[in-house]
Amino acid sequence: MAARVVLTIAGAALAFRVFSALVALLTNIVFPDYQREQFTVFGSTSPFWDALARYDSGWYYQIARYGYEGGAGGYVPGGRSSIGFFPAYPLLMRFVGRAIGRTPADFYIGGLIVSWAAFVAAMIGVYALARLDLPPKRAERATLLAAVFPFAFFFGAVYSEALFLASAVGCFYFFRTKRWILGGVCGALATATRVNGILMWPALAWIVWRQLTAGSTGPGLRDGDAAGSGPGLQDGGAAAGSTGPGLRAGPGRRDGRAIDGAAAEQTAGSTDRWWAIAGLTLVPVGIGMYSLYIYGLSGNPLEWAATIQRWGYYPGGSPVSVFWRLGTALAIHPYAFLASERLAPYDSLNGVAAFAALVAVPFVWRRLGAAYGLFMAANLWLPLSTGQVEGMGRYVAVMFPLFIWLASIASSRAFIVAAVVFAMLYTLCLALFTNIHPLF
Repeated sequence: MAARVVLTIAGAALAFRVFSALVALLTNIVFPDYQREQFTVFGSTSPFWDALARYDSGWYYQIARYGYEGGAGGYVPGGRSSIGFFPAYPLLMRFVGRAIGRTPADFYIGGLIVSWAAFVAAMIGVYALARLDLPPKRAERATLLAAVFPFAFFFGAVYSEALFLASAVGCFYFFRTKRWILGGVCGALATATRVNGILMWPALAWIVWRQLTAGSTGPGLRDGDAAGSGPGLQDGGAAAGSTGPGLRAGPGRRDGRAIDGAAAEQTAGSTDRWWAIAGLTLVPVGIGMYSLYIYGLSGNPLEWAATIQRWGYYPGGSPVSVFWRLGTALAIHPYAFLASERLAPYDSLNGVAAFAALVAVPFVWRRLGAAYGLFMAANLWLPLSTGQVEGMGRYVAVMFPLFIWLASIASSRAFIVAAVVFAMLYTLCLALFTNIHPLF
């Protein structure tokens, strides 16, 4: 990818983050908060900085400053604690925060730097990944749609979404371009950032299988034999019309080079296979190392999962039930539901985002391949199987295949409609989050 393209995307992404932060500031000044602030960045209210640090930002701050054992969110046996939040993002917050200073605010600012830098990297990655399937103009569309998706405002807040998107996109890009170890490292970062990072593994395994079988050494050897490594020796001897060793020596040397080429291809293919396996093996290292740490802390390597369940998330149910409940309420008495139920507007926004992504899965699968379809299906199933739509908007925000598929649609009118609707809802959702509505 040309340096000019990289710089253009990076500049546009950074400018968009600044613009979004200014919109959040204006929203925070003009509109009253929906509820009292749980915490502040500087100890007293700051309309700018506090707008970018809400809800889970406090948990990440606790981990960045105190680790998993200290502070208000430290591990408590049998209780809710910070171990439900994976370590990659808060550790980077700590590193950057301490490089800036040691005040509490420095950790929050460190988190913003990590999020914004990861967002820039993610947008470059989305473009590069889209270019594997789309022409430049449509790859630009995919990048824009990913940036203005209604819940993409989380990429600019003290949340782990931007880091997860950057690492996931990098992982898929490197696997698709057969740079297995780099892909494995990005995958390990993703699984250390969020629990659903491990759900990339089936999709990555599919990519490996398709890449290796499409250009495998098996068919290549058979083609080489047909071309001359085996029969070619016989054909060469017959063409020479003589059994004299001198006449056989000429074709023998040429066919020997063919054999050497086939052998080199077989060796390269075998090496590539082992590198691919190594890359796949690296992906679970992130979640594996964290589980090992949690085992040392609690005696249960999956205590982080038990902690998540204590917030009422029990995966394994039917994803259909949540849509049935929400859809029935919106269909039968929409106004009464939205006006009287406290969480109804936020559940509706999350639910619509999840439903739209679910409907898109077969289209993504058909147009872009099984790997992207598997990635989306798995990352939708896990949270939806808890029977809740809370947080589904930001879970969908990191599903980059959705934006690549939308950009692949030939109609310019469809793209404009999608971009306008996304941007309008982006502004609404950003305002709700900024004013501490329960959209998280």
